[in-house]
Amino acid sequence: MSIAAAASRPLSNAAKVFSPRSFSSAPSAPDVKRLGVVGAGQMGLGIALVAAQKAQIPVTLVDTSQESIDRGLNFADQLLEKDVSKERMSQEEAIATRERLFTSTNFEDLSSVDFVIEAVPEQVGIKSAVFARLAQICPPHAILATNTSSISITKIAAATCRNNPTDLSAASRVISTHFMNPVPIQKGVEIISGLQTSQSTVDTALAFVKKMGKIPSRSADSPGFLANRILMPYINEAVICLETGVGGRDDIDNIMKNGTNVPMGPLQLADFIGIDTCLAIMNVLHGETGDSKYRPAVLLRKMVDAGWLGKKSGKGFYDYPC
Repeated sequence: MSIAAAASRPLSNAAKVFSPRSFSSAPSAPDVKRLGVVGAGQMGLGIALVAAQKAQIPVTLVDTSQESIDRGLNFADQLLEKDVSKERMSQEEAIATRERLFTSTNFEDLSSVDFVIEAVPEQVGIKSAVFARLAQICPPHAILATNTSSISITKIAAATCRNNPTDLSAASRVISTHFMNPVPIQKGVEIISGLQTSQSTVDTALAFVKKMGKIPSRSADSPGFLANRILMPYINEAVICLETGVGGRDDIDNIMKNGTNVPMGPLQLADFIGIDTCLAIMNVLHGETGDSKYRPAVLLRKMVDAGWLGKKSGKGFYDYPC
């Protein structure tokens, strides 16, 4: 049976009766027998795929757009086929991984998950709305995790108890598991607790990301956390150097690649992250710290206005033909 054939079967209904098939003796992460992922974009798909492959548990991937789901699953099939062709996994393992992925456009299909990870656009309003719904739909034991790269976990957790801020029944289960892009390749995951987050939530999150083969790092709930507090000002300064004529695009990227041994320069990296994502994170850093050193580059704003969002839109600092 091919990977494509595995992809063709009905998904959302089967999710409720699926029993995962294992190719190793490694047990599942403590108490996490089913994962939910909200958002079928690049990050959400990557998280779902790695969980299905490494943690070997069924994953329900939810998105309001069937088109986004179809695009994500097609990308998953390509990644699995590439891994098989390079002998990183067997055909049987690839099929088993794909069979653990279920999809739905209905949030109610997250009612049986033990752990859910939100991976929607980096906007407070959108994330808050998602968490308000998750608090109502998911089981009372489920961990409610966000993949936010900069937004306060305390603020997101507060969305689960708007009518009564002292009710921590859901807020205590909110945490950030900030995966790095691309998820199948990058090992690091930031674990960030909000003011309301319980220690048991932290322990479960740490155990689960390790079961996914990741290496967790703890960060305080401070704007940008660790990774983006360091990375985004670096990218932003590179954009300022470009817009003020300190250097050209290729010169900026080449000096960083050839001078500091990084795999890609800051402008190319911005394209891969998404220009809109970079701008959103810089806005959070600037707005929440009030420090002018985090002022977003003017060129970042102009590129977002133009729709030049990087690799995902076909144009950013570089061009990406379809």
